Amino acid sequence: FHPELMTEPLVETPEGTIAASACERLDALAKGKSVLAVGPGISRFPETSALVRTLVSKSEVSIVLDADGLNAFEGRTNELSGKGRLLVITPHPGEMARLAGCSTADVQKDRLGVARRFARERELIVVLKGHRTLVVQPNGEAWVNTTGNPGMSTGGTGDILTGMVAAMIAQNPNEALLAVCAAVHLHGLAGDVMLESVGEHSMVATDLLRGLPEAFWRAQKTAREKFVCWDG
Repeated sequence: FHPELMTEPLVETPEGTIAASACERLDALAKGKSVLAVGPGISRFPETSALVRTLVSKSEVSIVLDADGLNAFEGRTNELSGKGRLLVITPHPGEMARLAGCSTADVQKDRLGVARRFARERELIVVLKGHRTLVVQPNGEAWVNTTGNPGMSTGGTGDILTGMVAAMIAQNPNEALLAVCAAVHLHGLAGDVMLESVGEHSMVATDLLRGLPEAFWRAQKTAREKFVCWDG
């Protein structure tokens, strides 16, 4: 039970997923918001996938797209574009392969090349998760993350990253790239913090939430140590 969560009931399909008719309500909810996080837990039910594509195509609000939000565009990447607004996608190698129309092995053989091509073609920021997560801009500029560990390759950690990326963008809308890089770095650092207490084998996604305060503190401490203040 998390009393800090705010929820909104939406029209459902018979299968219990979000119905296409919920679009009007979602449009109303998006008004006045600075960023939307779409995908985790939304399902691959066809009607819901169609809703995701509609939402992404018509929204002028910045979007972070992950999980089944990405799967909604499998075979339909021509409908996925960040032109005219900020769109960040956060695929793992399997999701990247489905979007790029290749195999997961092909993605892993050329992570940077695949991410760069997709970012350029679709005019969006690609966060390709995995060992040394990549953050790639539409112009091809790429950043390589150095935090994180194998214990984080467990269900749910990517959903936490989605929320962190969206939150960082909401707080720093004029520095989107730095916001994304900061979220990726802190996400991995939180995993490294928890590695010290729970180890790789028993780490679960919610452990990262417990590691976040320490991750923020360590990042701030490191930043302060890089500067020297001369008084007088």
